[in-house]
Amino acid sequence: MKFNLKFLFITLFICTISVAQNKGTISGVLTDKETNNEVLPFANVLVKGTKTSANTDIDGKYSLSVNPGNYIIIFSFVGYESVEKPVTVKANETITVNQVLSSGSFTLKDVVVKASAVNRQKESALLLDQKNAVDIKQSIGAQELSKKGVSDVANAVIKTTGITKQEGTNNIFVRGLGDRYNSTTMNGLPIPSNDPEKKNINLDIFSTDIIEYVSIDKVYNGKFFGDFAGGNVDIVSKDYKGNGFLKVDFESKVNTNAIGENNFTLQKGPNAFGFSKAAIPNNPLTEYNYSSLQFDKKTPIAGSFGISGGDSYNVGEQGKINIFGTASFTNDYSSRTEGVAKGSVNAAGVAGKDLDYNYLAYSTNTTGMFNVGYKINSKNKINFNSLYINTSTQRKEESRGYIVDLANEGNGYIRRNEYEKSALWVNQLLGEHKLSDRSTFNWGGSFNTVKQDIPDRTYNTMNLLPEGYVINSQSAPNNNRYFQTLKENELAANLSVNYKFSKNEDGDYKGKFTVGYNGRFKNRDFEATQFNFKTTTFPVSHTGDIVDPNNLDLFYNQQNLNNNFFTISTFRGGPEVPNALDPQTYSGDLTINGGYLNTEYKFNKLTAVLGLRAEVITQNVDWSTQLDPAGGSDKLEKTAFLPSLVLKYELNEKQNLRFGFSKTYTLPQFKERSPFIYEEFLQAKIGNPFLYASDDYNFDLKWEMFPNSDEVLSVTGFGKYILNPINEVVINSSTNDISYVNSGDYGYVAGAELEYKKTLFTFDSENTKKLTGGINVSYLYSKQELDNEKVQKETDGSRPTTFTNTTGKFTGASPLLLNADLSFYNEWNDKKSNLTTTIAYNYFSDRVNAIGTLQKGDLVDKAAGSLDFIAKSKLSKNYSLGLVVKNILDPTIKRVQENQSGDVDILSYKKGLNLSLQFSYEF
Repeated sequence: MKFNLKFLFITLFICTISVAQNKGTISGVLTDKETNNEVLPFANVLVKGTKTSANTDIDGKYSLSVNPGNYIIIFSFVGYESVEKPVTVKANETITVNQVLSSGSFTLKDVVVKASAVNRQKESALLLDQKNAVDIKQSIGAQELSKKGVSDVANAVIKTTGITKQEGTNNIFVRGLGDRYNSTTMNGLPIPSNDPEKKNINLDIFSTDIIEYVSIDKVYNGKFFGDFAGGNVDIVSKDYKGNGFLKVDFESKVNTNAIGENNFTLQKGPNAFGFSKAAIPNNPLTEYNYSSLQFDKKTPIAGSFGISGGDSYNVGEQGKINIFGTASFTNDYSSRTEGVAKGSVNAAGVAGKDLDYNYLAYSTNTTGMFNVGYKINSKNKINFNSLYINTSTQRKEESRGYIVDLANEGNGYIRRNEYEKSALWVNQLLGEHKLSDRSTFNWGGSFNTVKQDIPDRTYNTMNLLPEGYVINSQSAPNNNRYFQTLKENELAANLSVNYKFSKNEDGDYKGKFTVGYNGRFKNRDFEATQFNFKTTTFPVSHTGDIVDPNNLDLFYNQQNLNNNFFTISTFRGGPEVPNALDPQTYSGDLTINGGYLNTEYKFNKLTAVLGLRAEVITQNVDWSTQLDPAGGSDKLEKTAFLPSLVLKYELNEKQNLRFGFSKTYTLPQFKERSPFIYEEFLQAKIGNPFLYASDDYNFDLKWEMFPNSDEVLSVTGFGKYILNPINEVVINSSTNDISYVNSGDYGYVAGAELEYKKTLFTFDSENTKKLTGGINVSYLYSKQELDNEKVQKETDGSRPTTFTNTTGKFTGASPLLLNADLSFYNEWNDKKSNLTTTIAYNYFSDRVNAIGTLQKGDLVDKAAGSLDFIAKSKLSKNYSLGLVVKNILDPTIKRVQENQSGDVDILSYKKGLNLSLQFSYEF
């Protein structure tokens, strides 16, 4: 009996192998009739009457393995008519069955319209793209952003692994590396910065209404410009396809700190829509024609309004034009409470300033985007994008307390009012052309302009005496009005040709050459004038000198100027100096011409991309500033050869092992190389003409697994070695100004990242109720050399430093970063209605803000966490509601100086909770 059973098992095993070896294959490509036969990813392919099925991949391809026989194949996609096709399969034979799907008589507009266009907004689509791509990258789409209550790109990227945002600024840190090490593109083309202090544009000005998805590349590829070490953020704008739609959105929102202010006032002048303009008045040194210093009371309830729409039109037999447009306006009120601010603190912990800190702000964002896609035929496509964003922020910052030598009795009062306006206009033309089965040609060009104005920033210093406030004019700049304008134009071009080679037996090509060119041509003009208002007498206590801080117009006016109660001058002098009105200026131009060759080849399960890029860089800066009124100029030239290698090994159909290595560089920015003093509240920064580029070496090793279409588990190890790193440091000066220097010979960052997304529970067979979760964790270690002699030698002693330590961490590098979210999704009413509720948490550990000098410790931003709650519901085919509560924990944001004698609080405040109620209607 035992022998017979053994014989039976052997027979069955042999038969199973025989059957497996004789199986046939059904494969093909699904295309979408609604978009002129573009490929249709994520469609369903099922063998009728069986459980054998597959989904099409990102290229619309599918493959089924079946036993020989006659079958009926069902092709389906949500919102499209299903198609059944009979197929006969023979042993060891591959049958090709391509199919076109159409929406036919379906009228569910909200499904049909978006069926093909939404794909790259979906988490599952982007994960599949990530799995199949050779490059190492992460993406976050519109679907995930909506679920997590994200309204702008800045908050989108910090939801991904290893990325954080510096509190109180717009700086994004990728793996511990800040603004200078990162780059920003839109549809693969560079976009300029709207801030003279930053290399990258403020990502929070890009609302998620205009994006399809955001891609973050942390591993260098030769198609990027070489000024890359942390990562590249690519904003991919919406490329609409489908039938016509029109949608309107409304939102009402409040900040609990702002709404709790008894007297929310801001300086008169700017209007509520953020388009106000102000210029230097006529005869500013001899006539008082300046705007009012009085205040308006605001009701701090904010909101937003948006409208978007799109449609598609057939042109001839094969052509199609897709049009998409969106326009929106949003505003916000914010307030920082329980604030403490200290200026420079010495090694003994004694502060030069010990003040409370109050901050009120009102901001606006007006966005308009227009996109036209013209598909000429199946081989040729052209896209035009035009994006306009106008932003404004009006701030009032106030501090009261001790100021050394100005308010030794703790009776000082400093107030700064600032209105900042930026206008960005991006224009792009993109083309895709299939030259043959082997080759394609892609091109893109852009013309971008940005204009940033700080028109009439006011700064006043006063003392509180028993009788009231008096103006402190011990130094002329203690009371001033400041005007700044930045204009930047940029042309950019991308060209690339792909050529496939080495076709295998299945008809697929194993290799690909990509030859490309990138050009970037940027020029910037910057000018600033500060008018100093100096009273003619030192403050005394008699009532004739008493002023009303909320109505300084009673003192600063034409009559008191005529009576010589105060004088007006610039850094060049007063009315008697012929060129006193000449502004401080700097101008810069940057030219980069780069060419590259990438060679991709698939060795069975291993795919390799070997790249070599060459760039010629020229950066010129000219200036005439307070530090160098006579003016000067400097040229930085660099020729860079940048090799890169990316390897992808497919462990199985669900797991990949990836490796990346590259060399890149980091350029200093125009302002960093110009000797201009830029005043922040209680802090000043000075450029350094001796600054030069760093060289970077980058390494990545990543394992990833995709258990299901919307799940991923990945672990990454990375390292970066930087030669001659650039840092912000406090230089040796009486005012402890910050400058930029190549602070040492080397620095490095090493770390690990973990990402996990999973469907935790499904509550029914139709997947209408499910609980999903995600977590990503990043740990990193950074170290850099700090060398005073190097700085002294390379700056001719003009930027002296005395570092407290010989080594230190990179600024902005948090050892631990954490993002986690938990979502419950529920559908009902035949899937016409749904509700998604999400809890999202973000955490960063202590990180260095500035490097310590003169025996003082580092400035450190203390750890903080943020908890958000988001609920979004589609009530019907047309109506949607949303409730978002952000910063529920409302932690104290704190910066300390870590002296040997103990930590000294430098800055602290609370931001309050942000609550918003959202409503949308789709026609």
